[in-house]
Amino acid sequence: LPNFSQIGKEKFHKSQYCGFCNNVAMLIGEDKPGIGGEVLPGQKLKPKYSVFPEGMGSDAPAWIAFDKQILSFDAYFEDEVPDKNQELYRIRHCKIYFYLEDDTIQVIEPQVKNSGIPQGTIVRRHRIPLPPPHEDQFYTIDNFNINIEVNFYARRYKIIDCDLFTKKFLRKMGVRLNTPTSLPDDPYTKERQKILDYMNPLRPYERLDTLKQFLEHDGHVLRFFCVWDDPEAMFHDPRELVLHYYLADDTIDIKEIVPVNSGRDTVPLFLRREKLPKYAPTGLYQPGTITNRTVLNMFGNLLGNKSRYLVDNRKTGAVHQEFYRDSDLKIGAVINVWGRKIMLCDCDEFTKEHYRTKYGIEDFTPVSYKAPPPPKPEKKFPPYTGFGSEEDSLCSCMGLILKRPQKDFKKFMEKDRNGMESNILRFVAKLVTDSPADKDRKFIISYFLSDDTISVFERIQQSTG
Repeated sequence: LPNFSQIGKEKFHKSQYCGFCNNVAMLIGEDKPGIGGEVLPGQKLKPKYSVFPEGMGSDAPAWIAFDKQILSFDAYFEDEVPDKNQELYRIRHCKIYFYLEDDTIQVIEPQVKNSGIPQGTIVRRHRIPLPPPHEDQFYTIDNFNINIEVNFYARRYKIIDCDLFTKKFLRKMGVRLNTPTSLPDDPYTKERQKILDYMNPLRPYERLDTLKQFLEHDGHVLRFFCVWDDPEAMFHDPRELVLHYYLADDTIDIKEIVPVNSGRDTVPLFLRREKLPKYAPTGLYQPGTITNRTVLNMFGNLLGNKSRYLVDNRKTGAVHQEFYRDSDLKIGAVINVWGRKIMLCDCDEFTKEHYRTKYGIEDFTPVSYKAPPPPKPEKKFPPYTGFGSEEDSLCSCMGLILKRPQKDFKKFMEKDRNGMESNILRFVAKLVTDSPADKDRKFIISYFLSDDTISVFERIQQSTG
């Protein structure tokens, strides 16, 4: 605003240069008529509403009613290239975004590989004025349609299509949509595509797409418990192994379970993770026997040392090596791991569930490969010698290092004498005997709950001798 005084500012705000749009104060007063509602000389009034009359729709402000609602248009423009003989112009595809909340426009060009042109945002988001002689106005939703041209800062954009939301919105606004058009061909892009096609081999290598298998079975591992009876070992003892089969890429690794004090060296893996090949009838294949492509010698020995090779599409004489898969693994099967015969004896629950679901196998009886352990001998303790307490004598038989008997300290604290509570059980007893001298003797047997000890006390009687 101009640098008016306070009185000048009040007059300015009350003049025709101020107004309200959607209950928001804006500088739109230039459309107001003069005194008495008459049109000023040279003034053209604009319609305040679209085809819908006033009162229909929501009364909320535009940034609330049209929040995050964007119209998307597909367009292109011709870019002249005056410095190259190979191309005179380029057809550049772009996206035009019209933000309904504030009537701002943004133009973005998608990235094209190896185009050599700075791409991305062509026109930043802001309100774009109309081309002359209407530069005092801005682009609105009424200026957009399919199969028309729009002029942004002297550059013409041809709109060829829009998305489904934009079509529905324009139809609701009463706009009759034109027929969509197609994007014209770019001569330079077609020439570049021909060059790229020539660079591709006519007989490309076969490609095996394993992404689907990896995404479905990543982290899924089958586990088998195996045994290998080494015939060349000194004592012919079986060696326990654990086989892991990775469903994501059909690879196998094997780890050996080394018992404690077995005298064997502990190695990280018995077989590192790899695809395990099956043995051929003639043994292992020599290096170079298995190749991805086979070739034919067209001339043979007809022209001396000259030769001409051609790729064999039928793969005559190709050697295909087979690898172990999950269908080859089951309990009781014997697999050949680089010359070592390994038998599968058992598996875990996840492996069993996998074979139930995929192959319908229900029998998972494990194979016993070692004798059951002998029963533990029963411990026999010698009789009490009379030295010390019986608990001390019993602890001396438990191990080489002597330890005193452990007491239940918690029980001692709970059942120990406390005030009037003695926690002692007392019983009156007498001897079971036929002797007249001992027949009338009386005893008090006390049982102490704090440490489970017993004491026997005989009451003193007079004239007993």
